[in-house]
Amino acid sequence: MGRISGEPLLACDLEADSLHHYQERVCLIQLSTPRESVLIDPLAVPDLGALAPVLADPAVRKVFHGADYDIRSLHRDFGIEVHNLFDTMVACQFLGEKEVGLAAVLKKRFGVELDKRYQKADWSRRPLAPEMIQYAVEDTGLLIELHRQLVEELQGKGRLAWVEEECELLSRVRTASRGEEPFYLRFKGASGMEPRTLAVLEELLRFRDEKAKMRDVPAFKILGNETLRELAVKKPRKGGDLAGVTGLTAKLLERYGEGIIDAVARGMAVPGDRLPLYPRLPRRFRERCQEERLQRLKQWREKKARGLGIEAGILANNALLEALSEADPEKGGADIISPMKRWQRELFGAELLELLRGG
Repeated sequence: MGRISGEPLLACDLEADSLHHYQERVCLIQLSTPRESVLIDPLAVPDLGALAPVLADPAVRKVFHGADYDIRSLHRDFGIEVHNLFDTMVACQFLGEKEVGLAAVLKKRFGVELDKRYQKADWSRRPLAPEMIQYAVEDTGLLIELHRQLVEELQGKGRLAWVEEECELLSRVRTASRGEEPFYLRFKGASGMEPRTLAVLEELLRFRDEKAKMRDVPAFKILGNETLRELAVKKPRKGGDLAGVTGLTAKLLERYGEGIIDAVARGMAVPGDRLPLYPRLPRRFRERCQEERLQRLKQWREKKARGLGIEAGILANNALLEALSEADPEKGGADIISPMKRWQRELFGAELLELLRGG
C-alpha cells in the first residue's frame, strides 16, 4: 500500500460476482489518487490487512459513488471499515440532480460515456480481459475531479455539512445476516399470502436455495420468483400439474420437476397448527390531531423541497414525519426534534416546532 499511503484523497470502487455465484464476494477493488489508479485483486491477495488502516484512516477522504453496497461488502468480506466517506451520489442528490447514476453524472459533467458491457460481467474469472481492466480503472478515474466539483457546489449552497453528515451515517451500514429467519420473509408479495401458501412457498424457497448452493449460482438462476409465486399458489400435486407454469421450460421441468412436486408436498403436509403466519406490525392508530399534523408536515416538506430544489424524500423521509407528527407538542423542543439529523435541526428545526405547535 506504499503507493497510496499518505494520500489525502482516494477514489474507491469495487466489483463483485453477485450475478454469477451463490455466495457473492468482492473480486476487485479499484483505487485512484490524483496521480494514478491501482487495482487490487482480493482473489489473489485475500489478506487485505494493509488496506484496512488506509480506508479506516479519518485523515484520508474516501470518495465512492453509491457507496451503500460497497461499504457493506468490504465489511462482510474483509472486516474493513471506511471512515471519512464522501459519496458523490449523495452529493448529487443534495444538489438536486435528476439523474444520479455514475454513467449519467460523468456524461453530463465530463462528456464521458462509460462502457456498460461489463457491469454484469463475472469478475471472479481470471485472467481479466484488458477491456475489463480498462473499465474498472475508468470507474474511479474521474471521481476525484467529480468530488472537487461537487464540494465546491455544495459549499456555494451551504450544503456540504449536510452531505458529510449523511455520509458519516452511511459509513456505518452493515450486511444483515439472515440467521434462522424463514426464507419467505424476504420474498416480495409473501405478506399477502395465506398460511398454507406460505408453507408451500417456504419449502419451494428452501429447495431453490439448496440447488443454488450445490450449483454455486444465484438462486434466481435456478427458478425465478414469478415461477415460485405461481407454484405456491397453484400447489401442483403431480408432474402434469406443472404444465403451463410461468418460466418452467422443458429443461427446468426435467431437472427440477420432481423436486418441485416434493417441495409442494412437504408444504402441504405441515400441520394446521404449525402453519406459518406472516408477522404483522400492530396497525398504527393516529389520533385526528396527529393525522392533521402529518398532513401539514407533508405539505410543508413539498414546499420546502421545491424551494431547495431537491427531492422531498431527501429533505425528510416519511418515517421522520410520522415520528414528528406523533410527538407531544407540549414537550420540550429538543425532545420533539430529537429524531432529526443535525443538519435538519439546524436548517428547519425551529420552523417545524412552530408548525407542530400550530403556529
